[in-house]
Amino acid sequence: MMDIYFCLRRPSQMVEAKRMKISSDFRWLLSSFILLYLVNQVNSQKKGAPHDLKCITNNLKVWDCSWKAPSGHGTAYEVCIENRFHSCYRSEKTNTKIPALLSGDHEISINPLHGSRSSISRFILNEENISLIPDTPEILNLSADFSTSTIHIKWNDKGSVFPHHSDVIWQIKILRKKKMEIVTLMTHNTTLNGKDTVHQWSWTSDMPLECVTHYVRMRCYIDDLHFSGHKEWSDWSPVKNISWSPDYQPKVIPKDKVILVGSDITVCCIIQEKVISAQFGKEMCSLIHLDGENVAIKIYNVSVSPTSGTNVVFTTDTNMVGTVIFAGYPPDIPQKLNCETRDLKEIICTWNPGRPTGLLGPHDTNYTLFENFSGQNVKRAEEPTNVNYQLFFQMIPNREIYNFTLKAHNPLGQSESTVLVNITERVYPHTPTPFKVKDINSTAVTLSWHLPGSFAKINLLCQIEITKSNSVQELRNVTVKGLENSSYLITVGKLSPYTNYTFRIRCSTETFWKWSSWTIEKQHLTTEAIPSKGPDTWREWSSDGKNLIIYWKPLPINEANGRILSYNVSCSSDEETQSLSEIPDRQHKAEIQLDKNDYIISVVAKNSVGSSPPSKIASMEIPNDDLKIEQAVGMGNGIFLSWNYDPNMTCDYVIKWCNSSRPGPCLMDWKKVPSNSTEAVIESDQFRPGVRYNFFLYGCRNQGYQLLRSVMGYIEELAPTVAPNFTVEDTSADSILVKWEDIPVEELRGFLRGYLFYFGKGERGTSKMRGLGSDHSDIKIKNITDISQKTLKIADLQGKTSYHLVLRAYTDGGIGPEKSMYVVTKENSVGLIIAILIPVAVAVIVGVITSILCYRKREWIKETFYPDIPNPENCKALQFQKSVCEGNNALKTLEMNPCTPNNVEVLETRSVVPKIEDTEIISPVAEHREDSSEAEPENHVVVSYCPPIIEEEIPNPVADEAGGTSQVIYIDVQSMYQPQAKPEEQENDSVGGSGYKPQMHLPVTSTVENITAEDDLDHTAGYRPQANVNTWNLVSPDSPRSTDSNSEIVSFGSPCSINSRQFLLPPKDEDSPKSSGGGWSFTNFFQNKPND
Repeated sequence: MMDIYFCLRRPSQMVEAKRMKISSDFRWLLSSFILLYLVNQVNSQKKGAPHDLKCITNNLKVWDCSWKAPSGHGTAYEVCIENRFHSCYRSEKTNTKIPALLSGDHEISINPLHGSRSSISRFILNEENISLIPDTPEILNLSADFSTSTIHIKWNDKGSVFPHHSDVIWQIKILRKKKMEIVTLMTHNTTLNGKDTVHQWSWTSDMPLECVTHYVRMRCYIDDLHFSGHKEWSDWSPVKNISWSPDYQPKVIPKDKVILVGSDITVCCIIQEKVISAQFGKEMCSLIHLDGENVAIKIYNVSVSPTSGTNVVFTTDTNMVGTVIFAGYPPDIPQKLNCETRDLKEIICTWNPGRPTGLLGPHDTNYTLFENFSGQNVKRAEEPTNVNYQLFFQMIPNREIYNFTLKAHNPLGQSESTVLVNITERVYPHTPTPFKVKDINSTAVTLSWHLPGSFAKINLLCQIEITKSNSVQELRNVTVKGLENSSYLITVGKLSPYTNYTFRIRCSTETFWKWSSWTIEKQHLTTEAIPSKGPDTWREWSSDGKNLIIYWKPLPINEANGRILSYNVSCSSDEETQSLSEIPDRQHKAEIQLDKNDYIISVVAKNSVGSSPPSKIASMEIPNDDLKIEQAVGMGNGIFLSWNYDPNMTCDYVIKWCNSSRPGPCLMDWKKVPSNSTEAVIESDQFRPGVRYNFFLYGCRNQGYQLLRSVMGYIEELAPTVAPNFTVEDTSADSILVKWEDIPVEELRGFLRGYLFYFGKGERGTSKMRGLGSDHSDIKIKNITDISQKTLKIADLQGKTSYHLVLRAYTDGGIGPEKSMYVVTKENSVGLIIAILIPVAVAVIVGVITSILCYRKREWIKETFYPDIPNPENCKALQFQKSVCEGNNALKTLEMNPCTPNNVEVLETRSVVPKIEDTEIISPVAEHREDSSEAEPENHVVVSYCPPIIEEEIPNPVADEAGGTSQVIYIDVQSMYQPQAKPEEQENDSVGGSGYKPQMHLPVTSTVENITAEDDLDHTAGYRPQANVNTWNLVSPDSPRSTDSNSEIVSFGSPCSINSRQFLLPPKDEDSPKSSGGGWSFTNFFQNKPND
């Protein structure tokens, strides 16, 4: 079947590759060809011919062909290759090796030597039917580096057996444990170059090799571009392993391992007993079981370890074992690598290590400095400083150019940095020492110092810093010829005599790389010299004009040129010269008694070297009659003064100023200005804002000084510190006169520009005047710009009103504080008079109008308030029994003596009239009838009365006859009295007919209403009602009313007797019935009264 397979393979591949391109016309050819080979195969099997020819190659030079033979045949075969000069090969087996054939189809015939001719098999063989299967590779060497857990493999590719170059893929399989668990499958690519080449490949395990046995095997695949046949992998090589034979002591691997931060690590424990737990730092880890009792843990993403590392601990029942893990970084590239020299003998290279590695001690970074031209190197021997590291390299004689490479290395990696320098241009000298200063004269000194180093071939550039007392620093550069470990000396001139200087120096090379450090400062005082100028002098006449006082200023240091010991003062005229004794330095004035003649005053200053030139000033002062006092305000720290140019001023101008607020002579300071100047700015550290100063400008002529200007001024104006002190001089009903005083100059603090006067209504203790700057409509402000004004009259005020007054002064610098007081204006007498007269006038007018109206309405008023009263003798208001007035034949009208009020009982016999029990007449006579009143209760009527307020004596005819007078007391009638209805009673009782009768007859019931009052009056003599009872009205709350709630018509007249001129008022008794109507009072007359 093999021959059929090879014959069919190529057409089938062509069909598959070109089936879309083959035309339908050739399909019958393919079918015929396949049928031909099938018939041939069947015939061969039937006859016992070889079949299933298969050829492979492992070196592309020889094909190893094998076939299947039917059982029972002999073992000798003859294999012939057609069209190759009948090359035949004899084989005793069913396979043979033939040289590789060229591309194309070749006919192969296999003839069993002991078979019939019909047993010959023929095959078509092509390179595409050949399989390329390389020989099984052989591992020559398998080694391990246990420190790095790396496996190294070596093998031979046997490239010499291949005819041309080919690419080879090697597949390496790593296994571990006894169970042969696959760890990884790696590939490695090489090329066959026609020679036998030994290859080496390494692999690093994530687990230490000591922890478990590792196994390795490999195979290869040759990818030859010239071979068109089938290519296959070789067989796997025999397994080789890497094992480690530990002792019986427990061990943790790796030991003190250094790893990169963020990486993973596997730690194993080789032990004979069972491990219970494992811990990394403070974290518990899961156990990975290996062969036997060995275990491992996997730690992921390890962070930077502390300086002492991180502990890994394995715990068993009886023991604890562990190791330490150090996690860090590889060294950074050295930064800022700089190489320089300080003495041209030794080179110092410094650098910055960059990021810290996190590794210390034996794991720290090692640095090595290589000089590439000479091949020399030095290693770091010193501990690094806080910031930079440094290495020292000894200079090579006569060499200036150096090429340095700095290499850094630690267990995690390495880095390097390179620099190329000309060392003569990188000189950083040491600090010059010792540094000395020595005098030459009063204006020059010498400076000396020592500078170690070999500078003979170069020049040095040195910089000198000179600092004068209270002055700006001065820098001077000096070039010095270099020497070999020698001292240097330079001269410094143009100094000031008797001046304290501070010197220091630093040096560099002329090409300049860096300055050395400054030397320690050296202070030095130069020697003295003769004063260069005389003192600045001025003179003032004493207040009595007899003595001349000479003032001078101490010479400044740059003019004194030494310590001033004394002063000489002399005065000279055309006739004589007068000298004073030496004046010590502390005294800066002298007083000479002179007349008014012209003198020249000379002042000379002396020090230890000599005397200064004399300063001269004339004593004569030229008067000026047109002098005016001016005002000026300064700007900043000074005040500006100007004047017109005067060619007559031949020497100079002098400006004198003083504090005007100080007592005594006005001398504070002075300043001289050249004669050609027309302005000056006066500045002084003693000037203060808000202080007034007087400035005097003097012009100098040959014969003396003349005062040209007098100016008052301020450096800066401020607001006053106090308020003007003011008082109230006078007050009236509508005005207030205020007077105030001047503010002292020292408290004014500026030129007074005016006053602000605030006034408004206000009481003491209120906050009405707060916020004077705000807009208050009720507060009035007066701005007084005339500073000479000291009084102010405020008019148009209200009388008897409290006013709040506030006064403030102001300058251009601001408004000062306020002073206030409260003033009450006087009362307005005219207004009081008017206030009195207006009500009186109104009352008079109202009275007149009322009188006129009353006069015109007098008839109505009389009828309303004072009607005519009938004579009571013609009316019987009450009838009493005879026993009421015992001892009297004729009845009196309520004849009563002053007595305590009592009761009067009136008995009625008329049965139809209802009795009234709640009224009574108080009478002294009634007390004797208490028993009889109890006998007839049904006809008992009680009339109450009380003593009157007004008493009158009225004549009584009966009393006159008795030879005396009686006092009649009018009483109030409160209750309603029934009329005497029975005519028989009136007829039988003649005495009662002429006695007292009630003033009214009130109809109480409907029966009584039908009885007219005229019928009763006809039968009754004596007291009569004042009016017709039918027309009475209830007009007074004190009038009697009926107690019968059923009566609808109740009318009352005047409760008075006919001969009575006073109302009878009822008592204020709670038991008495109250009237709901109006009364006879004057106030109720004008009110509308309802009728009950």
